This record gives sequence, C-alpha cells and structure tokens, in this order.
Amino acid sequence: MEVGGGGEEVDQMSILAVFLISVAHTLIQTESYIFGFISANHKPPLRTRCVFEGERSTEKGMMQSFVARRLLLAANSLRTGRCFSQVAQKEASIQENGVPVPKMPSFDYSPPPYTGPSAEEVLAKRREYLSPSFFHFYSKPLNLVDGKMQYLFDENGRRYLDAFGGIATVCCGHCHPDVVDAIVNQTKRLQHSTVLYLNHAIADFAEALASKLPGNLKVVFFTNSGTEANELAMMIARLYTGCHDMVSLRNAYHGNAAGTMGATAQRIWKFNIVQSGVHHAMNPDPYRGMFGSDGEKYAKDVHDLIEFGTSGNVAGFISEAIQGVGGIVELAPGYLPAVYKTIKNAGGLCIADEVQAGFARTGSHFWGFEGHGVVPDIVTMAKGIGNGIPLGAVVTTPEIGEVLTRRSYFNTFGGNPVCTAAGHAVLRVIEKEKLQDNAFKVGSYLKQRLVELKDKHDIIGDVRGKGLMLGVELVTDRKLKTPAKAEILHVMDQMKELGVLIGKGGFYGNVFRITPPLCFTKEDADFLVDAMDYTMSKM
Repeated sequence: MEVGGGGEEVDQMSILAVFLISVAHTLIQTESYIFGFISANHKPPLRTRCVFEGERSTEKGMMQSFVARRLLLAANSLRTGRCFSQVAQKEASIQENGVPVPKMPSFDYSPPPYTGPSAEEVLAKRREYLSPSFFHFYSKPLNLVDGKMQYLFDENGRRYLDAFGGIATVCCGHCHPDVVDAIVNQTKRLQHSTVLYLNHAIADFAEALASKLPGNLKVVFFTNSGTEANELAMMIARLYTGCHDMVSLRNAYHGNAAGTMGATAQRIWKFNIVQSGVHHAMNPDPYRGMFGSDGEKYAKDVHDLIEFGTSGNVAGFISEAIQGVGGIVELAPGYLPAVYKTIKNAGGLCIADEVQAGFARTGSHFWGFEGHGVVPDIVTMAKGIGNGIPLGAVVTTPEIGEVLTRRSYFNTFGGNPVCTAAGHAVLRVIEKEKLQDNAFKVGSYLKQRLVELKDKHDIIGDVRGKGLMLGVELVTDRKLKTPAKAEILHVMDQMKELGVLIGKGGFYGNVFRITPPLCFTKEDADFLVDAMDYTMSKM
C-alpha cells in the first residue's frame, strides 16, 4: 500500500489506526500473551517457551507491554500518513520516519514461478498430518520454495538473505551446482546398494575426509545425522574403555536419542526417560560463567566430578568447541587442553562434536577443536558435511575403531553412494572456492560490525563466536544480564519483514544465531547488520 493516494485510502488507514490503538489498550488491560513464533491456535511446547514456570508471569507482562507499545507506534505512524510498503522484492532505498530502509544486495537469479500450495494450505496439512511437536518461526510462517547460494525465496518470489543456513547446515550455498550435479549424477548411476558391496563413492570420500584430520584420525563410520554420530561415538568410548561414565557440559546439546539426550544438558531438550552415566560439568561460558574467561578454573570442576562422582575412571568427555544450540558460546581459553589432560589421566577418550563448528565454519581452522590446540580421540560431524543432504560421520583411530568388530555394527543408509558423493563434492567446493578463507574474512568483518552495533544499542549484551558462527545475546539490563526474551522475537520478526532470516537459541532463547552459508559476502554482512540496526533503532 503506497501513501499519498485518494481519500478512500487515507480513510482506510485511519480506521486501521483506530483498530490498532484499541488492540493496544486491550493488551495493556488484559492478560493476553502473544508468542512471536507460534500459531494462535497451537499450544506452545516447552521448548518454544524456554522459560521457567516462575518466570512466566514476568515474561507475560514484558511481552504484553512491548507488543502494546509497538501497536501504538504503528497506529501513530498510520495516522500521520506514513506506511511501510510490503510489496515483495521492493528493494529500492526508501525512507520511513526519515530513516533509510536497508537495501538488499543485488543478485542475478530469479526463481521460476511457483504453482504449488499456499502457505496456508501447507500449514493446514502440517497441523493435521505432522507431529504436534513441530513448531515454526515467526507469527506468520514462511513458505520457502526455492534457494540459490545464500538466498531463499518464498511462494511469492520474494528473496530473503539466509543468515541461519538451515541451522548451520548449508555451507556451500543453497543448490550449489557442483553439489547438485554430484547428487544427480550418482543417483542416475546407482542410488543405493549397501556397504556389503564395494562402491568407490564411500571409499573416495572417506579418504578425502581423513586427509582433513590431524594425527591418526583416519577410520570413518558414516551415519545419517549428528545424533547418530554422537550416539556411536559415546558407545565406542564406553566399549574401548570398559567404563560407562561420560562427562559433558551444562548447556550442551549433542542430540535427542536416548544416549545423546543424556549428554545434552538443557531441560527443554530432555524427556523424562532413563539417561544414565553422564555427569555435567560447569559450562566455561566467558559471558555468564562464574569464572569469566579463566578456562583452567572451570576445568577443575571436571576433575572434581571424576573424583567425587565416579570410580575414578571414565569412558570419555564430549563437547563442542563453540556451543551451537546453547547460544554460540565459545569455551573459555585454556579450558579444553586442561580438561583433555584430566580425562586422559582418568583413562577416558576425548570426543570433539563438530556437527556445527566443523567444515571451515570458524574460518581460522577447518575444525573447531583446532582453535583450542587439542587433538581428540574421536571426531563427530554432520550438518555442513553434506550441505543439506542427510549425512554424518564418526572419525577415530584404527585402534579405537576396532572395538566395533567385537559384534556386528551396521547402518543401512550410512555411507550410501548418493550422500557420500554429495559430501565429497562439498569438500571440493570448500577448497575450490576458498570458503574457509571467506568465512574468516567476512566473519571477522561481520563480527566487528556487530561489536560496533553493541556500542550503539544497550539491548545487545554480548557479541561472540568465530568466522561465520556468531552469536548476539540480547538483554534488557546489561548489568544483570536479564534475557530479552520478548524483544528478540520482535527484532527477529521485523528483520524477516526486511528480508533477513536469522536463527535464535541459547538456554533463555535470547541469542541470535548467525550461521549463514559460507559464500556470505561483505555486502550481505552489511545488509544483516543494517537491518538489525534499523529494527533496534525503532524500538
């Protein structure tokens, strides 16, 4: 809707303004509670609320008054004749209240016309036929139908900058031609056989993958996901050591199956089932942790857990170098070397979960653990390994890997020709297009711009991460570090309206997770930060 037309249009805006004011006052006077990304007729599951029962009333009031303020501002804008155009793909630099609306970088691709079901139809089928545990981002969910490199397109052809990468999964770019060709060509030739027969695709990829890892880490077991990979790694550690006890970190996420749920340490991801033998150590979180950035002080807690909670021997220790689901938390410097030494002294194995941080995402290194100067006994990976293809892997030494010969270990789809052909193509693209170097350069630039934004907006409590795995934590009080749970939903929704898709996470659900495809450009980084700045400036 463009402003400046006939009297009928002005009358419509006046009516809308009155309606918005009415809704705002109703919100102030009632107990209405709006969740920013759950449909109105769907009860939010625990994971989407991410609040303790005792906090719910506080967040209700905060969200309620926040939404009311936004509605009043919108009403005032309409009454003074100002309106933000919602026409899809209108990327001209326009003005609203004197502030330039960020302009999306140009891109030489237009998707073919979409003729499939609408968002409303898809949502209706989803509600009827898919698990009620599924949830979606945004008050009005997106129906994404096309993708190209770092961009996604909805059913109307509108383009969005993908700053989430399908949860750190799309590393080369959506529908990268080299990866697509590898998948199509292998599918045409042989889609599935079984590892009981020989096929060069799995062997070639295993060799290429082993060449990217240090030391004697060269025995590969392929899986279909990160959860499967971590389940297998934990079982290998227990078999090899003869011990059952594992050590994980608080705030960690390692999967949602029986064993990995035990290693996961956020209540919103844990069902009330038997989860035995995992001890959760203090999280070495430089922003919220007790000891700040002193990694060795946190490491002592692992020593104490082993001394007072186990027989003195453990099967192993599992951790990410940067916690992804946990809110892009970088482990405090010096922590991993000290903990690895403690675990070794207790007879355990060290497992590096590289499901999100691996495959060049941190920029400075190909693997996250390399940034800490350690060499694990087992490395797990998924997500970026296949650029969206269901693929995971566990890599260990020949000596440790031999424990699986004690019985028969088999995975029907793990290492199938199509997935391994895709994985091998991903490695080639990362090398050919120098995506690790790009992640470092663009990621460093993006982080610096976000740090500068933190100096401008008090709502930003922390900026952290490496390469193109960055986190922005929002707080309502910097000193108390009060999580800005309601505000992040608003900023996220408004950034979507501007054309930026971004993730969120952390224990309190107040951290932006920025994990775009590694082909992200500096122009994309500018657009993301400008969109965030524009939204926060209007709050």
